[in-house]
Amino acid sequence: MEFLKNIARGKRVLHLGCTNFPYTLDSISSGSLLHADLSEIAAELTGFDFDQEGIDLLEKQGFSELYRADLERLEEVQLKREFDVIIAGEMIEHLNNQGLFLNGIQRYMAEETKLVITTVNAYCAFRFAIYALRGRGGEIEPVHPDHIAYYSYRTLKKLVENNGLEVEEFFFYDLGVEHRGTLKWYYRTINDVAVTLFPQLSDGIVAVCRKRTSKT
Repeated sequence: MEFLKNIARGKRVLHLGCTNFPYTLDSISSGSLLHADLSEIAAELTGFDFDQEGIDLLEKQGFSELYRADLERLEEVQLKREFDVIIAGEMIEHLNNQGLFLNGIQRYMAEETKLVITTVNAYCAFRFAIYALRGRGGEIEPVHPDHIAYYSYRTLKKLVENNGLEVEEFFFYDLGVEHRGTLKWYYRTINDVAVTLFPQLSDGIVAVCRKRTSKT
């Protein structure tokens, strides 16, 4: 969260999946809604989300520049402008066609625009531990019910490059406070030991992407 806020500070920002619906009101009341944090530090902030109910809730809270958008059909959005930073947090793993998204988002990218993609790490240590202990032949998997893909450094980099972009920076991120509060102590211990020794076993990954530059 701090990384996202720092990269967005003072910039023209497009935030994808901005409502965090159906947890919009809970996020607002707990002070954990990223869009609210971004609104305080970004020079300009625009939000895209497919859930109209979530957009309505944010508008009632005083937020503006919100657009209903299907991330796989961005050509249908009635907005034509470019941004300094585009935040795609924890959403690419929900999409049926990631290529349509990565191609469509480029209409909002200038040469220097940073597209920040965060997603679950395919090699997350504590999820391996949960799956090993509770998997039952694959029936019980520690995955969000709406996720349809996992990504690693190589697979995300390849996906991005296949669609006209390039990875400028790549990071791993550890368990956030919201996950620490729900994990049993022994899973937290497994995570902390594993990540201390091997950061590539962290909870998630961050790829900062740009339009591919031509090489001579």
